[in-house]
Parts: sequence; structure tokens; C-alpha cells
Amino acid sequence: MNERIPNQRHGEIELFRAVAIVLMVIFHFVYDLKEFAGLDLNYQDPLWFLIGKTSALLFIFISGLSSGFSRSPVRRGFKVLLFGMGITVATYVVMKEQYVRFGILHFLGVTMILFPLLSRLSSRVLWGLIFLSVPLGFWFEEQLLGTSLFLPFGLMYKGFVSMDYYPLFPYVGMTLLGILAYRHFYNLSIPRFSFQLKSRPILWLSRNSLGIYLVHQPLMLLLIFAILFITKTF
Repeated sequence: MNERIPNQRHGEIELFRAVAIVLMVIFHFVYDLKEFAGLDLNYQDPLWFLIGKTSALLFIFISGLSSGFSRSPVRRGFKVLLFGMGITVATYVVMKEQYVRFGILHFLGVTMILFPLLSRLSSRVLWGLIFLSVPLGFWFEEQLLGTSLFLPFGLMYKGFVSMDYYPLFPYVGMTLLGILAYRHFYNLSIPRFSFQLKSRPILWLSRNSLGIYLVHQPLMLLLIFAILFITKTF
């Protein structure tokens, strides 16, 4: 197999990542307006649900794809997982009953750490795991255990609630699709599908997506509480 061109930027990946972070901010803003401002919004409505899930699935797919370009996916994975644990602590302090045990950052961190192992599997095995992960994930949803130890795999306990939960099953299937996309479209001397992107706003959103994810919720909550305070005061 030919070696890919190192350090090459791919406009379509930058675009998808920028779209993912914008969709996620929109969904979380609707969630915050409902939960903290008391507005009559239902973030489980099909439109908002689709926006939230599309964002998360894009992030997961891009993570699997872009790990192929990384020289140290394991180190990046531990970094992202550390941020995820920080969110666990912060949400436990603010919302003890619904705090994040294994959210999107935990998921991305773990799959990045597993990337060197997953990338060694044949394409046939990866496709098999993809088709297995979805029914296995739905089956896990129906099982209730007496422990929280298996939450990362999708096995929950009675009464479990969380404001953000992305277990390995069924979502690891999107990671594996990203690995396959890298293998068959980008790990070549000339990528089969790629274009250069010159839009500075989109590039900024893409290359700062992790930072935006970490700060957007505190900033939106600060804005909402400030508006609520002002309206009640005056």
C-alpha cells in the first residue's frame, strides 16, 4: 500500500468537523433553554434529536478517520479522556443525578486509545464488527445490571440517567467506519476524495472544535443566567 502524503489538510474533513461542532452547539443551546431557562422546548423532538445525533455521529466518524493521520492517537486519546473526566467532575458538582459518566469525550478518548489495535484488523473483520455492534448495542439497552462497571459498553443499571451517554456499543461502529474510510480513501499517495478549503471561519471552527466543545456550555449557561437575572431584576 502506498504511503499517504504527510501533514496534508483535507477540506472535506475540516468541513464535516465544523458542521459537527455547530450542530452540537445548537442542540446544547436548545437543551439549556429547556432545562435552565424553563422555555417550552422539547429537545427530544425529531428535529432537535436529529441535530444532536448527527453532530455526535459526525464527531465519532471523523475521530476514527483522522486517527489514521495522527502520529500519536493514543496520547491524543488520553488527553481527550482526561477532558472527559473533567466534565464528569464538573457535572457531578452541578447536576449530581444526571452527571456524565461516559459521554462523547470519554467515548472518543477510549476509541483513540484503541485505534492502534483496531487499525490492525482486516477490513473484513471491521465490517463484521460494524454489523455486530448495532444489534449488540440495542440488546445491551434492554439489559439491566446491578452495577455501573459496564456502562462504557452500553450495559446500564436500573434508574440510570445521564445528560450525555455514548457507550462503545453501538457507537463504535461509526469509529470503525471512519477507520475504513481512512484506509480506502486516504491512505494513498493521492487521496481518492479530497479538496482544499480556504474558508477561514470553517477552518477556525474545525481546528478549535475541542476547545469550543469545552467552553461553549459554560458560556451559554452564563449568558442564560445573566439574562434571567436581568429580566427578574428589572
